[in-house]
Amino acid sequence: SVRVRYYRELRDTPEGLEEIIVPTSSGARIPLGQLAEIRYVRGPQAIKSEDTFLLGYVVFDKIPGAAEVDVVEQAQAFLLEKISTGEFVLPSGVSYTFAGNYENQLRAQQTLSIVLPVSLFVIFLILYLQFSSVMTTLIVFSGIAVAWSGGFLIIWFYNMSGFLDFAVLGANLRELFQVGPINMSVAIWVGFLALFGIATDNGVVTATYLDQTMARNQAGSKSEIRQLVVEGASRRIRPALMTTATTLIALIPVLTSTGRGSDIMVPMAIPSFGGMLVAIITTLLVPVLYCAVRENSRSA
Repeated sequence: SVRVRYYRELRDTPEGLEEIIVPTSSGARIPLGQLAEIRYVRGPQAIKSEDTFLLGYVVFDKIPGAAEVDVVEQAQAFLLEKISTGEFVLPSGVSYTFAGNYENQLRAQQTLSIVLPVSLFVIFLILYLQFSSVMTTLIVFSGIAVAWSGGFLIIWFYNMSGFLDFAVLGANLRELFQVGPINMSVAIWVGFLALFGIATDNGVVTATYLDQTMARNQAGSKSEIRQLVVEGASRRIRPALMTTATTLIALIPVLTSTGRGSDIMVPMAIPSFGGMLVAIITTLLVPVLYCAVRENSRSA
């Protein structure tokens, strides 16, 4: 094909464009200014389409400390209110949809709503295969509940204005650990998912040793059961504390990281750190529950 154009000096102004001659089917030659109105207007830099529909993007950012899903829901409610009151009229043939990270967050939440229960069931099943006892499995599984509470507890502390607001060796701990408001994002729930897998470690170590101790020694009374439980639990405290300590120390660099990807890694590490810190209680909780179950079975 051959493209023919006017000289630029003949088409670089609206007035010049109006004088362009347009031939008609009858052979007449009419200036373009008689067929159309030419004027300057503000328009899009580019015309995009998707699924045969013209598309335009409106980009906005959330306020600091707010969750993306909550911001979008508030924006949707605001627009619906304005449309219902007539303050904002949506032109015919025009519709709007929130996309981007909001859609990704919704998909991730739907996935986690399935993954979390399945993970808890798999953990319970593995514990049952280890101990072959529902009661012992429930005792060890209680460590997840304790760690869960610890994860939410540290999130609550992070939302407190004065938490870690002091300096050690010239470094402000609140700034070092990036303490601030935390939203229940997908990264937080992934951190809880990781926490579930390690929260039962202390309980498994303690309950396994208590089972072995009971198998080697036949306890005839409640006092003997308590003596064996105390003896077995005291020997497992050090390994359990060492396991927890190494996990907590390994999470400190993640909590203080500021590089690329830290916006995802830090929220994931926060519930894991708080949950493992509180899960130390299981080193005392599991022996107590184990002893109570053994005493009740002896009485029965």
